Formats: sequence, structure tokens, C-alpha cells
Amino acid sequence: MARMLEKYRSSVISDLKKKFNYKNDLQAPKLKKIVLNMGIGAATRDKTLLDDAVQELASIVGQKPVITKAKKSIAGFKIREDMPVGCKVTLRGKRMYEFMDRLIHVAIPRIRDFRGVPNESFDGFGNYSMGLDDQSIFPEINLDKVKNTQGMHITFVISGSSDEESYEMLKLMGMPFKTK
Repeated sequence: MARMLEKYRSSVISDLKKKFNYKNDLQAPKLKKIVLNMGIGAATRDKTLLDDAVQELASIVGQKPVITKAKKSIAGFKIREDMPVGCKVTLRGKRMYEFMDRLIHVAIPRIRDFRGVPNESFDGFGNYSMGLDDQSIFPEINLDKVKNTQGMHITFVISGSSDEESYEMLKLMGMPFKTK
């Protein structure tokens, strides 16, 4: 069993039940999925950038990403409809908890001058989004093969009904939020 899932079941649910007065374990917010997205704007000019990003994202999460395509043409950005512009991957189950464990305990501590992830990045429905500027904070990336730095967006989709419940769940799971 994934370490974060075991922590969630053993201690986080009971702490959430005490704080929010839940009558049942199933009322506690839970992680549904984690979505990672890399937008590669320069991929319209250089196709190898997209291939490198797909390979790096696959090595980070252990699952092959899907190539995302432009929905409509935008002349100012020199983008045509159905041109590849990025890649994304959706993690569920065991892989989701293992990625969260590596993100919190391995990757985030490697960020220089890290002061915590933002508290305000909740969407009003309990989901949390954050961005990373550099993919090289993950130990799976071979720094010798990285040609250019690429950021990514990470979205935690949580079943909680409010931002406060989701914030508390992520905090109990170990997410290093900024101190106010």
C-alpha cells in the first residue's frame, strides 16, 4: 500500500472527523485524482521539444502522457487547429498517492529558496492547483539530458465540498503551505 494512502486512512480521516464533526469516515474529503499538465508553446516551431517533454513527464509519473492539441487557430501565436501544444497525464489510485509522496517529501524540498506553496490556490470547490517552474526538481530527471527547463501545472482534485476542508486535508497529508 502507498505510504500516503496508509497515512490518510490511519490518521488524517480521524483528525478531519474531530475537526469538522463528521459522523462517518466517508464524509471526509479524499483525493480523487492528480492532473499534471505541461504546456509547450514552442512546440509549434520545434517538434523535439514536445517529444522531450513527453519523455520527461513519463519518467516523473511512470505513466505515458497524452499529447494535447490546440482547440482553435490563433494567428498571433502561429497556432493552427489540432496542432500539438502540450501534454498531460491523469493519475489515480496507487500512482496518485506515490506521486504525491514524492512531490511532498522529495521534489518540493529541492526547490531553491522555498517558502511554501500558496494557500490561495483553491478554486472554490475544494480543488487545489499549483505550478512548478522547473521539472528538474524531480530526481527521475537526468540533468545531463535536459535541453531546456519546462514548468508544469499540478491539480489536486479533492472530493471535499469546501476549500477549508480540502486545505486541512492537504495540510494533514504533509503539504507545506506558506505560513500566514
